[in-house]
Amino acid sequence: MSSIMPKHLLTAEQFAALPLAGLRSELIQGELRTLPPTFEDHGEITMRLSVILGQYVLAQRLGKLYAAETGFLIARDPDTVRAPDIAFIAQARLSAPRSAPRWVPTIPDLVVEVVSSSDRPAEVSAKVAMWLAAGVRLVWVVRPEDHTIEVHRPHAPSAILTEAATLDGADVVPGFATPVATIFGL
Repeated sequence: MSSIMPKHLLTAEQFAALPLAGLRSELIQGELRTLPPTFEDHGEITMRLSVILGQYVLAQRLGKLYAAETGFLIARDPDTVRAPDIAFIAQARLSAPRSAPRWVPTIPDLVVEVVSSSDRPAEVSAKVAMWLAAGVRLVWVVRPEDHTIEVHRPHAPSAILTEAATLDGADVVPGFATPVATIFGL
């Protein structure tokens, strides 16, 4: 008779203390996941959308934007720390600043995931489901390969926007709108 040893699950605090030497990583239900660097199209499109969205959010003083390396503590026991490509938290929901480093304790209002060529469809779907279950109000999945953006909201059917459409922030980033083609540099 053989016994299976249970996996040792990490807490967010143990994850933060790991000597990962700059490796991109996330903690998913207590398990460490390392991520390879992204390819050129991913970086370019993420930056372009960050600039477009960022200029609007800053000009309107709507809240804060966070870059891909920022960890969000979205679940405890087992702990999950995810790092979306872009995240936005509305001004009214921002937590008080602290001097000690920490994962962002507030669930984002908007999360943007730019799909890399190495991403598997099931993994992308699982990310979207995890973000929505955590309380994110709007998720944009940007697909460089076919120049589309999937728009996901809790308890609503998703929508697919083509390069001829306009992406908007709905009630999450009020007044924001940009042509999808601009995001892809078309």
